[in-house]
Amino acid sequence: MSESTAVDPVQACPIAPVVDVVFSRWTTPILWTLNEFGRQRFVQLERRIGVITPKVLTQRLRQLERDGLVLRTYYPEVPPRVEYEVSDLGRSLAPLFRSLAEWSPNLAEVEAARRRFDETEPANRRP
Repeated sequence: MSESTAVDPVQACPIAPVVDVVFSRWTTPILWTLNEFGRQRFVQLERRIGVITPKVLTQRLRQLERDGLVLRTYYPEVPPRVEYEVSDLGRSLAPLFRSLAEWSPNLAEVEAARRRFDETEPANRRP
């Protein structure tokens, strides 16, 4: 195959579509929060995540519902109540989140590597 021949991105990296779904901005904190704390009302979820705007949270929840990772339950009460929870499909990601949590102590090594790089690399080569 020549260098100019385009390669299907999924063939080049078959996990890329998974990463797009699971690790798009705000998806991971939402799914992690729902996995950790169970069924949540919108305001509870917003408070637990902390830095997300209501508009973005609404957009991400709709996308996660569309992807089948989150279930939305509407209660026709006065005032209306809506709750969100992780679907079985979303819950199947729990081992992945657990593995990432187990890896997180390595972030200290990442920070140390960054400091070493910044101290030794010429300024014009730094990101």
